[in-house]
Amino acid sequence: MIEDKTPQRTSIGQLGEFGLIDHLTQHFEITQESTVKGIGDDAAILDFKDKKTVVSTDLLIEGVHFDLAYMPLKHLGYKAVVVNVSDICAMNAKPTHITVSVAVSNRFPLEALEELFAGITLAAKEYKVDVIGGDTTSSQKGLILSITAFGEADQEEIVYRNGAKESNLLVVTGDLGAAYMGLQVLEREKQVFQVNPNSQPDLDGYAYLIERQLRPEARKDVRTLLYALEIKPTSMIDISDGLSSEIMHLCKQSGVGCNLYEDKLPLDPQFISVCEEFNIDSTTIALNGGEDYELLFTIAMEDFDKIKGNPNFTIIGHMVQESEGIHLVTRANTKIPLKARGWNALQEE
Repeated sequence: MIEDKTPQRTSIGQLGEFGLIDHLTQHFEITQESTVKGIGDDAAILDFKDKKTVVSTDLLIEGVHFDLAYMPLKHLGYKAVVVNVSDICAMNAKPTHITVSVAVSNRFPLEALEELFAGITLAAKEYKVDVIGGDTTSSQKGLILSITAFGEADQEEIVYRNGAKESNLLVVTGDLGAAYMGLQVLEREKQVFQVNPNSQPDLDGYAYLIERQLRPEARKDVRTLLYALEIKPTSMIDISDGLSSEIMHLCKQSGVGCNLYEDKLPLDPQFISVCEEFNIDSTTIALNGGEDYELLFTIAMEDFDKIKGNPNFTIIGHMVQESEGIHLVTRANTKIPLKARGWNALQEE
């Protein structure tokens, strides 16, 4: 929201498509043994030998998925990689490669794209993924960013959404709801700025929530943690659209029901405090907020002793017969049918 009044602006038209690609991709490094050929030919070549390949893709559109009024381009590039890597992690696979495609209007100079790709480069190094290709084109309005992620895993390592069984424990990593409340803080400050462009954003006391929104991290560590504990989840999904929606995905595809316990939901103290400030129910946000990019998974009851007390994981419920339905058990021990009220990009305003 603090704008440099004299930024350098180099028209991307001066470089042409291939010159632009060469310029933006010059800092990408090849680190994976499976990369035979990356950027520079008609297609990339990968060799996973006896591994299975896992692929996921996401599309981010300005005005739908992000607002450049408070989303720095470097953060956007980083986050775009994270949301795709998270999908690979949710399959219990190791992320290895990404492709990056960008559609951009002429309101963006070269320097803006350099910032975007600086974030992509940083995330690629952090998650040790090779950038192996993509596309650039023009857009009539706004910025569109599409990333496809690839990963590898042995057949026996891969975890699907449809493996949950009755009596399995429901487990989540990290904490819930902080990304959504970080967005609310940013939206509030944007509204203040629109009324008074000379005002400075008041972000003291909101650092964790804003970081969870602007620069989330995928849980690449969970695969290693579970392997060390000798636990293989029976089902798994990442929390991008809200906990309630993801639980219902697992239940539907596995043919089971679920009892989720309100008093077990892991909530950060800053998140609880800001919910009170905004007069919003913390449980509602924890269930429906989305963009946490934590992992939600089920494990066999026999693995309880292996995981109990581990600070990386919280047991928040258990799976039941499909006929029993999907419920939230409140702190008052009342069962309420769980509704999927998470993010829906196609919902009409």
